[in-house]
Amino acid sequence: MKELAPLESLWEAANGQGVDLPLPVELLKLYGPLRFPPHPDRPYVIGNFVSTLDGVVSLSLPGQSGGGPISGELRQDRMVMGLLRAAADAVVVGAGTFRDVRNHVWTPDYVFPELAEEYAALRREMGKEGPPLNVIVTAGGKLNFDRRVFQSGEVHVLIVTTTGGRDEIIRRRPPQSVQVAAIESDPYLTAQAILDAVGEAGGEDVVLVEGGPRLIGNFFDEKRLDELFLTLAPQIAGRDDSAERPGLVAGKIFAPDGPLWSRLAGIKRSGSHLFLRYDFGTDST
Repeated sequence: MKELAPLESLWEAANGQGVDLPLPVELLKLYGPLRFPPHPDRPYVIGNFVSTLDGVVSLSLPGQSGGGPISGELRQDRMVMGLLRAAADAVVVGAGTFRDVRNHVWTPDYVFPELAEEYAALRREMGKEGPPLNVIVTAGGKLNFDRRVFQSGEVHVLIVTTTGGRDEIIRRRPPQSVQVAAIESDPYLTAQAILDAVGEAGGEDVVLVEGGPRLIGNFFDEKRLDELFLTLAPQIAGRDDSAERPGLVAGKIFAPDGPLWSRLAGIKRSGSHLFLRYDFGTDST
């Protein structure tokens, strides 16, 4: 593996709670300590995004809609993504994100294979068997079941959908290994309903939301996101009227009537990229 420079820790909140995760030596060197606050009787929900300086999280172009073009394919960003997946019991994505990345599986070693052994060791130390549950949220159920995430057998997959979406999924004949949870809330799938379905499928401790903007907007709207890990890339992507280039949240408006404020929990740096951690707990100001 080409040597990877560790993240430089610039600032950490003094009142961080929780117990340090049992990171292997290499991950501890690259990232530093990682802890989550105690969260008895409920899942701890984190989000992970990369954004340009002007707030673009996706170029919305064929083959360039993921986070790579936003981060500049920064290896440290993929290392952090792998670390958060390794710490999670479930990774949740929306149907748009699923469609944009054709052969993806939401595992730590897929996104950063150089640290596959270290990620696996972390999961073993945390008592987590196998890769995180891959959760795909779709209201309409129009998914391509030829994709790697369904066919490879590498991960357990849960589809959270509406009752109408379930009928469409059945019509498309998914692999028998795929679980389907139909929520009777047509056509809107709430964040809480998604978390309930994930909990019933065994992903109830740490839940990682990776997008897209509409999905995470629902989590913000229902105040179900505890923390946001945001990589700020030092580029300006720009926008015009030719195509949508979404920001972090879509489909919801909070300010000025109900802005969602957060508390800065940490700042790390790799070159000119900043790795920001925000706490959206109920006492954040």
